[in-house]
Amino acid sequence: MHASSSILSLKDLGIDPLKAVVASVSELYQLPQDTLNKIKADLVIDSFRFHYENNKYYRDACDEKGINPSRIQGYDDLIKIPLIPIAKFKSASNHELLSKPLNAIEHEMRSTGTSGIPSISRRCSGTIDLAVSAIYAMYREFLGISKGAGLYICPSTEEIPEMGMIKALNMLAGLLDTHRFMVKQERFVPEDAIAQLKTWDKQFTRHIIGPPFLIHRLLQFLKQTGQTLKLDKGSMVITLGGWKRFTGQMISRREFSLMCEEYLGIPASGIRDIYALVESNVVAIDDEHQVKHISPYVHFSVRDINDLSKEVAAGERGILAILDPLALATPGMILTEDIVSLVPGESPSGRSGQRMEYIMRAPTSLEFGCCAVNLERKMDEDEAAENACPVTA
Repeated sequence: MHASSSILSLKDLGIDPLKAVVASVSELYQLPQDTLNKIKADLVIDSFRFHYENNKYYRDACDEKGINPSRIQGYDDLIKIPLIPIAKFKSASNHELLSKPLNAIEHEMRSTGTSGIPSISRRCSGTIDLAVSAIYAMYREFLGISKGAGLYICPSTEEIPEMGMIKALNMLAGLLDTHRFMVKQERFVPEDAIAQLKTWDKQFTRHIIGPPFLIHRLLQFLKQTGQTLKLDKGSMVITLGGWKRFTGQMISRREFSLMCEEYLGIPASGIRDIYALVESNVVAIDDEHQVKHISPYVHFSVRDINDLSKEVAAGERGILAILDPLALATPGMILTEDIVSLVPGESPSGRSGQRMEYIMRAPTSLEFGCCAVNLERKMDEDEAAENACPVTA
């Protein structure tokens, strides 16, 4: 039976090792890489054993490949852990993913992309406890926010309570003095957003939060109307939700940064993009150099597109596999449909751990975007219908 002395000693003291690591994000990023890799491996292996023993669907998948907990002993063995294709979360049989009984599930989170088929991610109370602590710790580490005003250019959780993207962004509101949601009944009025920012002038540090396509709409409106705003020292633009529009067109990150500086007075170091998946508890957030740092207790394995049993070298593109030990209700060993690369070398920020660059959705994916894409398409359809000429008799 594999278990590290550190995990065993914490358990002997009655301390949950997962709760300990999610509360120690800053400390983990300061560890030597080999030490961090060992901690991650121990947590992932412990998680693998739990799901193997408690999930028939996953155990059968492992047995089919000849893999059981005795085969996974250390960091170098992590690549052997069988993965669940992310499409399984969209299937009619997604209940098979449960490693805990259905009555233990506290929350269902959904993400609907261009296919219109929702991905359902179920979390038990233990997973929710870990995810909440983990997300706030990452927000504090990379955003450092504890006050100010948040202009949310997205719908509220009241309108879309099950959308994972909105849920994660809404958690930031708990760190702010005040906030406003500027998308109501799937309509965004840029003039209202500008008026709200001006109302907060000289009262609060003003942050703009939302998916890139909606913040891009505000920037385009400022450009087209010849307006500029000078936000505050320490103001941030915080994005989550992908950079591809529902039309398939990519929003240029470089153009976006230049427009933020020109029309909002926010430098590139103040723009922080977040990568997250509704099916996982991982959060990867830009540092001041606009490079995404992966949650230090989650392992990213980037696989060869032509041979998923092999990893590519750092800096090379491949399909992302996630090993997430925080997932208790369902196995956190997921093969995504995202093409990414791991950033090689040491971080200028001084943090250890993995860093990533998101490239695109895999060409074989039925989706080409996240729930933000579906939201944009719906908003555009509604606006087109409103502006259409009425039918007269």
